[in-house]
Amino acid sequence: MYEVYRTNRFNKETGKLSKEDINRVEKIIFQLKENPYVGDQLQIKSLREKRLNGKRIYYLVFDDLHSILMIATSDKKAQQKIIDFIRDNINLYRDNLKNLIKDN
Repeated sequence: MYEVYRTNRFNKETGKLSKEDINRVEKIIFQLKENPYVGDQLQIKSLREKRLNGKRIYYLVFDDLHSILMIATSDKKAQQKIIDFIRDNINLYRDNLKNLIKDN
């Protein structure tokens, strides 16, 4: 099983969702623990997304750390901007995840 961690941005964005959508996010996270590659691949193997009622949930899978980092949500309009940002900052997200793992 993979461990799932969340960025502050992800927590802030999902905190604005309806209770129903928050429950769906939790189900998605549970699903990812068992199989981190269930979502759609975006440009690189480790960058993935899952759809949630017109929104997208973005996350990175780090096999070497046996962990997943939930990064952000967006609508279709902002999708490419978010994907490019995550891809360009993947090393910063790896460092962030290492810190989260160390703190837990």
